[in-house]
Amino acid sequence: MDEREQSGQAQAAPSVVLGVSGGIAAYKACELLRRFTESGHDVRVVPTAAALHFVGEATWAALSGKPATTEVWESVHEVPHVRIGQQADLVVVAPATADLLAQAAHGLAHDLLTNTLLTARCPVVYVPAMHTEMWENPATQENVATLRRRGALVLEPAVGRLTGADTGKGRFPDPAEIFAFCRTVLARGTAVQDLAGRHVVVSAGGTREPLDPVRFLGNRSSGRQGYALAATAAARGARVTLLAANADLPVPAGVEVRPVGTAVQLREAALAAAADADAVVMAAAVADFRPATYATGKIKKREGQEPEPVALVRNPDVLAELAAERRPGRVVVGFAAETDDVLANGRAKLRRKGCDLLVVNEVGAEKTFGATENEAVILATDGTETPVPHGPKEALADRVWDLVAARLG
Repeated sequence: MDEREQSGQAQAAPSVVLGVSGGIAAYKACELLRRFTESGHDVRVVPTAAALHFVGEATWAALSGKPATTEVWESVHEVPHVRIGQQADLVVVAPATADLLAQAAHGLAHDLLTNTLLTARCPVVYVPAMHTEMWENPATQENVATLRRRGALVLEPAVGRLTGADTGKGRFPDPAEIFAFCRTVLARGTAVQDLAGRHVVVSAGGTREPLDPVRFLGNRSSGRQGYALAATAAARGARVTLLAANADLPVPAGVEVRPVGTAVQLREAALAAAADADAVVMAAAVADFRPATYATGKIKKREGQEPEPVALVRNPDVLAELAAERRPGRVVVGFAAETDDVLANGRAKLRRKGCDLLVVNEVGAEKTFGATENEAVILATDGTETPVPHGPKEALADRVWDLVAARLG
């Protein structure tokens, strides 16, 4: 009987091992630890000796309520170098330095953390944080690829301010988004990472077509469904490129975001990102039309005069263009927001667009847009229809990825 069974109530609390390696971002792991403990998780912090140069053992012990040690020689009778990993429901290493990633990829066991990584049979998440040059170094990239091939979840680092005046890719993601990612992984349990090794592209938000320097034609899309698709794909092991059209939402941990504004910009970004993608999910609300002309100055309201009519021209059909490429092995998914005759219009759109799957939902001023929940029917080219009941947008996202993964094989 292990510690969790003896405690009586501990079985209800997921057991999380928080590994901390020796990078300046170690102080941000305190916030991640707080989120885990305040939400009822049972957390054991396992720092490296280098990590204690940045945040001391007393801090980890106070925040977790448990001792934090780097050595395999302490409490030897409890065999911590084996038991900690065996009993965990999740191991997350945050931050994961280039050195820690190298040790993990090569199966080294120098301290308690690397021993724990070797004995863990639960999902393992690495949150890299380092300078851009270290992240982009071929050795680091090969180590990351090795860990991912073995089923580990290695997040993409964020882009932003690094140590000193440097800026670039390698920044520790927002702790709130890391926590959200880890909760998604815990919810999946030991489920197979069926998108591991895959590159998926997701579009989200709504395009805006400028009329003059202060006005645009747009839509009500918040981007929440697309962001949910990106986050759940990352939790299933995918490398995710998110094309974000005017979405004011936190960046999901481990997701590469490429901002776009107009439909033309989205087309360019989608075609470029999809070149090596295994799946493309076009969840963004793309404007069908744009103003034929752009006024370089603000269009003025003139007393006694009606405004000139706004002439519109068609925007490119990005979904149809991607589907028409018919690239072998690639799955293309579209979204159809309908206000009436939802399924009939959806079936017609599926035939017209030529994509593999089409997610059809009813929208309106009080439906779907900006909400955290959604319901839909997923139509497939083989005639099957998969209803997804009203629930969190993450649940719909997971159902979409279930169908995509089945088609990827």
